[in-house]
Amino acid sequence: MDKAMRAAAVSAFPREACGILLGEGERITQALETRNVHLSPETHFEIDPQALIDAHRAEREGGPKLMGYFHSHPSGEPVPSATDRAMAAGDGKVWAIIAGDNVRLWCDDTKGFRALSYIVVED
Repeated sequence: MDKAMRAAAVSAFPREACGILLGEGERITQALETRNVHLSPETHFEIDPQALIDAHRAEREGGPKLMGYFHSHPSGEPVPSATDRAMAAGDGKVWAIIAGDNVRLWCDDTKGFRALSYIVVED
């Protein structure tokens, strides 16, 4: 998952990469890169709505759980920006933010973003 997000960020540079985090239970098992359909992809991200619909449909049909989202900050830090905070839904989803070689995970809860710790498990 970590490698896929980093690769997406490198590939999208200088635009923001984005995607969906899928998993089971409390474990994120896949980072699925999606198109960034925002009109200003150098400074904002918007996950392709069809990818979100497909992920929700797959989850309802017994597929992996939609755990959260990821995006990159090509010229910033791996912390939620003012734009990220304004767009957050407070739905408890995980947000992974990539900046350079750094990846940080955040929980988008009703009180704002809360930093999460994590470990990468190689299969």
